[in-house]
Amino acid sequence: MSLDFDIIIVGSGPAGVSIAFPLLGSGLRILMVDGGAQPDVTLPARNFLTERFEQADQWKWMIGEQYHALTQRDAVSPKLRAPTQSYVFAGANEENRIVAHDFVAIGSLASGGLSNGWGCGVAAWTAEELSAFPFPASELTPSYRAVSERIGISGRQDDDLADYFGLDAWAQPAIPLDNLHRRLERNYLRRRDRCSELGFRLGRSRVAVLNTAHAGRLPCDRLSNCLYGCSRRSLYSSRHELPALQNHGNFQYEAGFIVEQLVRQGDSWEVQGHVAGDASKGRTITARRVVLAAGTLATTRLALRTLQWEGNVPVASSPTAAFLLWLPRLLGAQREPSFGLGQLSFSLTLKQGFTAFGSTFSTTGLPVAEFASRMPMNKRSSISLLGNLLSSCVVGNAFLPGTLSATVAQLDAQGALHVHGKQDERVPALMAETARRLRKAYGRLGAMMLPTSFTMGKPGADIHYAASLPMRGRPEPTQTNAEGELEGLPGVYVADGASLPTLTEKSHTLTIMANADRMGRRLAAK
Repeated sequence: MSLDFDIIIVGSGPAGVSIAFPLLGSGLRILMVDGGAQPDVTLPARNFLTERFEQADQWKWMIGEQYHALTQRDAVSPKLRAPTQSYVFAGANEENRIVAHDFVAIGSLASGGLSNGWGCGVAAWTAEELSAFPFPASELTPSYRAVSERIGISGRQDDDLADYFGLDAWAQPAIPLDNLHRRLERNYLRRRDRCSELGFRLGRSRVAVLNTAHAGRLPCDRLSNCLYGCSRRSLYSSRHELPALQNHGNFQYEAGFIVEQLVRQGDSWEVQGHVAGDASKGRTITARRVVLAAGTLATTRLALRTLQWEGNVPVASSPTAAFLLWLPRLLGAQREPSFGLGQLSFSLTLKQGFTAFGSTFSTTGLPVAEFASRMPMNKRSSISLLGNLLSSCVVGNAFLPGTLSATVAQLDAQGALHVHGKQDERVPALMAETARRLRKAYGRLGAMMLPTSFTMGKPGADIHYAASLPMRGRPEPTQTNAEGELEGLPGVYVADGASLPTLTEKSHTLTIMANADRMGRRLAAK
């Protein structure tokens, strides 16, 4: 039988493009498909404060022509309320047939997937953290390097987190801090010993954001528009890499194709799907091999449906929390445009051998309403207080390891994936310990954690899903081997977070990309 392609890659997110690049030189005919959703709101081009003061039609990107920001008030993240980001998340659960129970399930049908709206945090995992992988940790080192140099990352700094992140050999210098973060960093350097007593270390955030021009993208100029999207393409999105892939004659990209199921035909595969938004327009494409890189939840549903697996599988996600810090010495400080993603990060050693990780962010690009609901007073009073207070505040997040997740997923008789959220019983105590230690550590840096601001997220609110189809040395059904091939489905590979065998507290996207790059190299060698 004549096949349409040698390899079909389902998904154009970070995993999909990272496995595609090393395959290009193999001469194999490669097709990449995705949901194809594209931006539909013009991004602000000037700094956030100028746009807020001067732009008459700012409501289009602040509220949305369909009042998106107001209809998404219960969303767990400000990004889900930003009208400029609505295309990233719209319709993903419906098209991918994901049903959440006590779990925040987020997916994407956009070209570039969730990398259009992520926090850009990156980290290399240590050999100890990679010990659950069914191959030597050293195999990932060249892929960490290749991916880091390809996408452009910043944050290089001789600080206390250089070894924790493990990326400075390939990173651009750190993006300059705003006044509040400069004060925190300065105070930390003076009081490092007192903070280390609490197991607290502080350093620059390592992020997939440009500090110098790279691959046709412009460096960050600190406009505070990160929440809404970067008109300069400083923030990495795999969507920006699609033109480079399309420059190769053996690569083809098709947007707007939703994969419904895989059907085995001898030693090849039929990929059956339909046009995005119109299930009546079906189509089948054939290939020798299929790479699933549609995002952990969508990939898991396709894999379990193909396996006809009736049991449940675990889904790792990192317990998370958010908090607000006030720097009293800077009360009344003038608001300034600044970098809107993580500026400083921390690691925090906890009891029982666990580590928490998080970052702090400027509040300049965030609407006051985002914080009002967390204040211990009525909304009107909260907005009035925060209007004067926020210029001297930074907002932070915290993550625990995904091994503390007890979430499971299971197909129903109609082929929908039901995700049931649950966390390990130790999580509340560990989060309480995290809050206490952070309150003390930041207090020693001159910052006060505002009362009631430390708030735990629901299971899945981290959007760090992983390990549902984990790699194992001797894989069982619903597991993958060292090359990412799914047990029982020869020729089907899992390249995204679903194939990670574990999930640490660190940002996991770069490890997903490095592992996909490694898979691509091994697949090309075949």
